[in-house]
Amino acid sequence: MMSSKIQGPAIFLAQFLPPAGEQVSLQSMVEWAAGLGYRGVQIPTWDKRIFDLELASSSRAYCDDILGICDAAGVAITELSTHLQGQLVAAHPAYADMLDIFAPDAVRGDLGTRSQWARDQLLKAAEASANLKLKSHATFSGALLWHTFYPWPQRPAMLVEDGFRELASLWLPILDAFDGAGVDLCYELHPGEDLHDGLTFERFLDAVGGHPRANILYDPSHFLLQQLDYLQFIDIYHERIRAFHVKDAEFRPSGRAGVYGGYAPWIERPGRFRSLGDGQVDFRAIFSKLTQYGFDGWAVLEWECCIKDQQQGAREGVAFINDHLITAAEKAFDDFAGAEPDRARNRRILGLD
Repeated sequence: MMSSKIQGPAIFLAQFLPPAGEQVSLQSMVEWAAGLGYRGVQIPTWDKRIFDLELASSSRAYCDDILGICDAAGVAITELSTHLQGQLVAAHPAYADMLDIFAPDAVRGDLGTRSQWARDQLLKAAEASANLKLKSHATFSGALLWHTFYPWPQRPAMLVEDGFRELASLWLPILDAFDGAGVDLCYELHPGEDLHDGLTFERFLDAVGGHPRANILYDPSHFLLQQLDYLQFIDIYHERIRAFHVKDAEFRPSGRAGVYGGYAPWIERPGRFRSLGDGQVDFRAIFSKLTQYGFDGWAVLEWECCIKDQQQGAREGVAFINDHLITAAEKAFDDFAGAEPDRARNRRILGLD
């Protein structure tokens, strides 16, 4: 039987960085994470206070220094993240002003230049991931079609097909670069992205010719808020799940609002993210299914709770993930009652002799 084991606990550092302008270093962040009991860190690549993506893509010596800092603290790097840059690879002009904050000043206000910058960032992330000897990378797909996700006004014929064809053309060179680097590109399926559920991932996969590096960062919180069966999702797509965010959520619809949320702030929405154990996600079943299918990547805490303090969420996340890790069985539970293969005996039992 399978012997793989999910690794963890790990933590995504993005939500725990101090505000811009305050001092912070990768060393201080990994020492903080290790002090809480985390064994791995997922590193955002857009904050040069802790990680220089351009340098990491070109300098193995710099990457060796990064690995040395993490090793000294007793943590591994699980993945690099380009969520913010990935969002800008494909971005509808309706969101231009809101998304400009994710880009450097030099490319803001120019959608073409900004998209090219974002694609270049992903190419650098492939090289950096290879230099750090990582197996997977976390990102967003961006969105050309999100403003049409509800089919009213009626979509023109072939609009969706054209949208995914264009999305694929933007991502194919990036996927090829990750293939050359030997790294899986894992899209977090997320509302606001063209890749936000199983059907949209399948459309994209078809558009990129089933590219072997087009994979999934599994985050059940986004599926619960869409009312998608997040357990059956694992049954269907487990071969493409190469990264895992452990994030909880709850959905409590009312007579006033449901999935769409009525423009309410997070704390008042029917669907909202919660700290681990405070929501409705069945993590026992998730860890069991991922173990059943041999997932041996990292269980990475992502904290986005609108109620609980982030430091408390980080502290509690260690014990929560540790409590859900499963060492896969090496043999069947009833092996003791079995016997060596004996074809003659089998034929007798089948009534053939």
